[in-house]
Amino acid sequence: MDVLHLRYFVAVAEELNFSAAARRLHMATPPLSQRIRSLERELDRRLFERDTHRVALTPAGEALLPLAREVLEQINAIPYRVRKATQPGRSTMFVGIPTGMHPKLRNLVTALVDRVAQWCELLRWPGTSKALIAGVRENTLAIALARLPVSDASLDVLPVMSERLGAVVPADRFAGRNSVALDDLSDLCFVVAPNEIRSTYFDQLDREIFERGIRKRIKLIEAGYGGIAEMVSTGTAFYFAMLDPESPMHGYALENTKVVSFTDFEPRLETALVWRRDRASGGDLDELVQVAREVFAEPINL
Repeated sequence: MDVLHLRYFVAVAEELNFSAAARRLHMATPPLSQRIRSLERELDRRLFERDTHRVALTPAGEALLPLAREVLEQINAIPYRVRKATQPGRSTMFVGIPTGMHPKLRNLVTALVDRVAQWCELLRWPGTSKALIAGVRENTLAIALARLPVSDASLDVLPVMSERLGAVVPADRFAGRNSVALDDLSDLCFVVAPNEIRSTYFDQLDREIFERGIRKRIKLIEAGYGGIAEMVSTGTAFYFAMLDPESPMHGYALENTKVVSFTDFEPRLETALVWRRDRASGGDLDELVQVAREVFAEPINL
């Protein structure tokens, strides 16, 4: 057994999907499956129940998960503990910034950067929520703003913003309208964004609207938010976006797209500040997290 075995196991255990875990690990699915089978042979226990529809942890897998996380946390902590012991004076750290971050949150990040400038150079690092959470977990980022939910038990979460979502729809199909019911979208395809840019909350939204009758899907493989807007502009699809006109996500609007509110549905995108609990509890992030709690003390509700 080696560290990679544990990293692979934790990724599959958290994703409960071998393909998603492989993408997260930047590897192909077959070698990931082989590594998991090798670990199961070494432990002489099945760690996952697998079939064509689902992946679930066995009792042995549930027992191993907290142990594996603890080992990986200790290993991930080595670089920053060494830096802390050998690097005097002003340190450099990174704060993760998600795509489409609202200007009000950006202003708070600037305030945090200014507050800690005397003893810490806090640099911004952009990325998707999944990548940012992984960066915090692996100690490449000190803290990050990420979209909820965050299920990693090793991370502390401070909610900082709640944004009401609307539907991005073809403008010509909904001319003169500022709102829609969910049923009004049943003949359109919901655009499923690529896994790399899709947050966990949008997976939840996907399941919820499917249960409420939105059955058509277009799954994009390699495209950004501009590609999603292109699909909506064709008149055959819709997506979700922040309603607030100050949101940077409105910058992806095209000629035949518009954002409207819902009359019978209230989706909200929640953003939180996240950090590793062990680094804040007497660790090297103690002071940074204390200042961040003060700066982000009042959650923003839009």
